[in-house]
Order: sequence, then C-alpha cells, then structure tokens
Amino acid sequence: MRLVIVRQRYNPYGGAERFIERAAAALAGKLSVTVYAREWKGSGGARVVRCAPFYIGRLWRDAGFARRICRMLAREKFDLVQSHERLGCCDIYRAGDGVHAAWLERRSRSLGWLGRFAMNLNPYHQYVMAAERRLFESAGLKAVICNSRMVRDEIRSRFAIDETKLHVVYNGVDLQEFHPRQESAHAASGRLALGIPGDARVFLFVGSGFERKGVPTLIRAFARLSDRSARLVLVGRDKSAARMQALARRLDVAERVHFAGAQSDMLSWYGLSDVFVLPTLYDPFPNAALEALACGLPVVTTRSSGAAEFIRPGENGEICEDALSVDELADRMETIAPRAAGMSKAARETAERLGLDAMADQLVGLYRTLVPRGTI
Repeated sequence: MRLVIVRQRYNPYGGAERFIERAAAALAGKLSVTVYAREWKGSGGARVVRCAPFYIGRLWRDAGFARRICRMLAREKFDLVQSHERLGCCDIYRAGDGVHAAWLERRSRSLGWLGRFAMNLNPYHQYVMAAERRLFESAGLKAVICNSRMVRDEIRSRFAIDETKLHVVYNGVDLQEFHPRQESAHAASGRLALGIPGDARVFLFVGSGFERKGVPTLIRAFARLSDRSARLVLVGRDKSAARMQALARRLDVAERVHFAGAQSDMLSWYGLSDVFVLPTLYDPFPNAALEALACGLPVVTTRSSGAAEFIRPGENGEICEDALSVDELADRMETIAPRAAGMSKAARETAERLGLDAMADQLVGLYRTLVPRGTI
C-alpha cells in the first residue's frame, strides 16, 4: 500500500514531527511511506517530496501550501493520504494540533481584554477555524486520528461529523531508547555540568511555546516551594525565553532555574531529573510527557493535556484542574517531590502500553479498514 503523510513545517523538537518519524520508521516494513513537506530532515525510511510555494505571513503560508499540495496529490496516485495539516483533499486527518477553537478559548483566559479583542479579529485564527470546519464536515474525509480522548470529544461536540470516523490512536514511544536506565547513565554527569547537587530534587519542563505550555505559571509555582534546594530545568527554545528569565530573577529563583535551550538529545535531561512538569493551557498529547513516563519520571500536568488520561494521581503523577492556578501547581509539585522515586515503576509501566509497535499495529489496522482487501 502506498501511503503519503503531509506535514508542512519541520521542527526537530516538534511533537508532530517526532510522531511522523516514528510512525514512518515503524511502518516502513509494512507500507510504502512518502512524506510531503516544505522541508524535512530524517525521513525515518520514508521518501520525501518537497512542496515550498512562496508566501508572506502565516495565513498565506498555510493556505498556499494546502492549495499546492492538493494539486500535487491529484497528479500522483496514492492509496491513502494522511495529513497533519488542515487539507480538504486528504483521506485521513491526524488532529495532532487538537481543535483550534478549543485552544483559543483556553488562551483567552490568560489574556487581557485587549489581547482577547486582537485574537478575535485575527484573520489567521478565522482561517484556521474555517479550514477545520470544512475538513471535519467533508464527505470525502474517511477517518480522523485523534491522539487523545480529549481531542476526540472536542471534535465530536463541535462539528457535524460521523462519530465512526473518529479513532483514538495514542502516540508511541521507543521503549528501548527511553528507559529508566537513563538515570544511572546520565544523572551524575548531567547534574555536574549544570552545577546541581546530587541530592537536589530536579523538576524538568520540555517544550516550545512557553506561554501555551504554562512556563510563567511553572516558574511562579516553583518560587513558592518550601524546598529551597530544588532546581527547575527548562528545555526548549522560545521567543519569550528572555522574559521568563527576567521573571525568575524578579522572583529570586534565577540561580535555581536553568534555561537549557533546545536540545536534540533528550536522554540525559530525563536522566538527571526527578519529576516532569507540564502545566499546559492546551496540549492534545505531548510526546515529552510520554518520553518522561518511559524514563520512569512521574508527570505533573493539567486537565488541558491529553497526557492526563494516563495519570493516576498519587501513583504515577499528579493533575492540576486549573492550568492557570499557581497555588494548585505549587501544591502538586510540593506533594509529589518526596514521593517521586516511589512512583518511577508505575510511570514506566504506564508507558509500556504505548510502544511504537502498538501504535503501528493500530495505524495498520485502521488503514486496512479504509482500503480494498489485499492492498496491505
């Protein structure tokens, strides 16, 4: 079977990109996989076709890419087209970015009236919401891959779509690469490099989009912890990094907050940490949370994250009901810190249900229902 996967932009630290690379590698022995993208690095065994029309601004960028891709796909025959972009010409849409209107509703809670006014008038947001409605309500759409039940329920409640088209397929993680043994391999050297004492508790955040993923709330919560030897490590690149560093200085925790920037190899960072924290405003299913669980780290996250579906409070992590509550997050971090080591086994066992083979089997099973018998 010939499968094409569409993803416009390559971000080496992006969750969607990691999903595609893992899925392409896992499916390589079963299917012929082609990736259509503006640019791509590390195909995971897939053929890459470049599509890079000129643009100015993100609205033109997304709309122009969608039009060009649909024209290109019309000239080449594939059995299935799986898009990670909002295309009107795909058979399968993977809703890895969730529902845009749901994100805007959560985002508006953290904005002042002027910010909400500007957001509501932004033509890009109007374009994305209209594109989503056309996509989800298209008769030609065969299936939607939802990476969490949260996303599935949001789509079902907001769009006129046949529920049988909605399929929950969780992200997969390489259980051999991401493993608790990373602590013994990297903890001492990683902490030494950062000047972190061996007995200090380390909270780890991983992600880009600091505002969306709750970094301001996280730094404020960290500043309230009673344990003044604890450290916070933030891995990720974001345009607001300088403002977040200034916030840490104002709260007098700058010496204990480490901004590591973007990192291509995450193993050492999981290895040197005790707890993974992601107080996100909206995240359909963060790969980093899954990687952390696989490495034996308990996870603190919010109800606005698809990862919360796998968190059992007090066993493998903690959940915040309000993503903007500094008090609640500080309480969850305070509660979990002394119990983190005892949660490691449960965290790893949670991830073991979400290996790459399980994801590949689910995807192939879905594809088989959508193509003529014998194609796969």
